[in-house]
Amino acid sequence: MDCWGTFFLCLCFMTSQSETVETSQESLLWMEKLEVMARSHNSTSLADQQRKARKGFLKEVSTKLDQKESLIRGLECKLLNASFRGSNLTLQTPTIQSLIFKLGCNFAGLSLSSATMKRVPQVSHAMQFPAELTQDACRDPPRELRLICIYFFTDYFFQNTNSSLLNNYVLGAQLGHGHVSNLSEPINISFWHNQSLEGYTVTCVFWKEGASEHYWGLWSPEGCRTEKPSPSQVLCRCNHLSYFAVLMQLSPAPVPGELLAPLTYISLVGCSISVTASLLSILLHCQARKQGDSITRIHMNLHASVLLLNVAFLLSPALAMPPVSGAACTALAAILHFALLSCLTWMAIEGFNLYLLLGRVYNIYIRRYLLKLCAVGWGVPALLVLFLLAVKNSVYGPHAIPLSDSQGNGTGFQNMSICWVRNPWVHNILVMGYGGLTSLFNLVVLVWALRVLHRLRAQDKVPNTRACRDIFTVLGLTVLLGTTWALAFFSFGVFLLPQLFLFTTFNSLYGFFLFLWFCSQRCRSEAEVEAEMEAFSSSQTMQ
Repeated sequence: MDCWGTFFLCLCFMTSQSETVETSQESLLWMEKLEVMARSHNSTSLADQQRKARKGFLKEVSTKLDQKESLIRGLECKLLNASFRGSNLTLQTPTIQSLIFKLGCNFAGLSLSSATMKRVPQVSHAMQFPAELTQDACRDPPRELRLICIYFFTDYFFQNTNSSLLNNYVLGAQLGHGHVSNLSEPINISFWHNQSLEGYTVTCVFWKEGASEHYWGLWSPEGCRTEKPSPSQVLCRCNHLSYFAVLMQLSPAPVPGELLAPLTYISLVGCSISVTASLLSILLHCQARKQGDSITRIHMNLHASVLLLNVAFLLSPALAMPPVSGAACTALAAILHFALLSCLTWMAIEGFNLYLLLGRVYNIYIRRYLLKLCAVGWGVPALLVLFLLAVKNSVYGPHAIPLSDSQGNGTGFQNMSICWVRNPWVHNILVMGYGGLTSLFNLVVLVWALRVLHRLRAQDKVPNTRACRDIFTVLGLTVLLGTTWALAFFSFGVFLLPQLFLFTTFNSLYGFFLFLWFCSQRCRSEAEVEAEMEAFSSSQTMQ
């Protein structure tokens, strides 16, 4: 009896092993069937399918799409019911990889990475599942749960958009019992690319079944949040299980490629002239210390911020090149941002000072006025930039500016890199928002000052020559300094090309315009001193 019992046990073991191999082989054969279908239709593009549909082949296209859905549903069913020994099983064909995991109600989370898998493509991917994944399924009596992960390294089975998928990867996951959704702790899906994704708009999406009339589903961003921890990585945080991918679209390129050379030339020449002009202004001011009242010192602080801005801007493209270390580019980007914020702040200070001169003619003495203005003009921008560096220094670094190709077909692009702000939220708030508020404030001051001067002139409270001089001062300080920066908000539609050239020309020559205004003010001041000396000499002669 012992021999017969042993023989019976061996027979049962061999039978169970045969069944295990058979069920896993069925799943592998199903994957190979999908592989053959994808390979045989590799030359048939989505555009061809749409063209056939327009020509009356709707039934044929619909049949193929239904076949895709049924094959994927069949693979999911095979994997969920596969028998295998151990806690997991991996099956793979050249473009499809399937993983099956046996889970219990004591599930503590799971992390998967392509780095630990065999025969995977060179580009990496990873998935991380939270412990909350099995909570709803385990509310019933304890049982074995199955988690299946299906990785498609082709987008053939999920084509419904003209946008390309990052790496053509589709990473899917499904729990054997119940639909997993509305997780409080998200599922993390990471996609890496072998090149920088700057210049592209990337969006994490999932395959929403039955949401399209012409396909068995469509890509939807619902329930997924997109993050970019690095230029070559996309992190998707989704609150449900499904098939996931990253839609990749070329970002709208505001600068046509053929305009890069003239715009660069204008910037280099204009900024170089401004650097020279700002240096001359500061040197002339240092030479004539007797004219160093608080108003002139405010102007010199503005000149200093413009000088720093132009120098940092001229160095920015050179330090964004690959041989230069990332730390140097990050430091220069922070300096450039600080210089821009300081320049904008000193513009606003010029407007505020002009309001005091015209609105509060008497009793405008403020104790340590210049020191307080310097604390605002230099201190506030410094605190903002240091705060950003302390919180997340990756907001600064090489920033790629996408340029459309010269053929204008939208299929290719080139990048021009500068050391600048990389975070879109920081750019929108602390560049565009900050500059918008400054320009708006200076415009309001300009309109108010012109009205005050016009009223004074009409009432003949001041001589006409003095009124004209005040008008020139307003235009010099507010129009030339503040208003031209408002051109940054007209970079759309028919205004795009004129705005590019006007903004580049006026603001690259910004320091030069300040120098002209400084020279005119100095000449006028010297003329007034000369006239006063002549008047004093005549009075002495008459006596």
